[in-house]
Amino acid sequence: MNKKIKTEAVDHLFQAILTLKSPEECYLFFEDVCTINELLSLSQRYEVAKMLREGSTYLEIAEKTGASTATISRVNRSLNYGNDGYDMVFKRLQESGGEKTDGEADSSAADDGAAE
Repeated sequence: MNKKIKTEAVDHLFQAILTLKSPEECYLFFEDVCTINELLSLSQRYEVAKMLREGSTYLEIAEKTGASTATISRVNRSLNYGNDGYDMVFKRLQESGGEKTDGEADSSAADDGAAE
């Protein structure tokens, strides 16, 4: 763990995040805490990491996510030489049934809209 980020304030932030119970609560909290660009950058890095683990090429990743090759390279470095945080999350998501694909998210959103 990087000693530079291990502070009382970061501990408090992480404890707050751990209280969130749903994606909706995450949206509410992170929209207050982060700028739109910060949140989009975080989500882009996560998508890049997923695609790298799935074996996608830099070109495929850049085209799908809009990430620069520098960003893809930094994420790749984290995957290969970092703290294994991405892999820990990927494993837990896989064990719990994974996350929704784009198609599943779209169909559930459409279902929600139909109920209104």
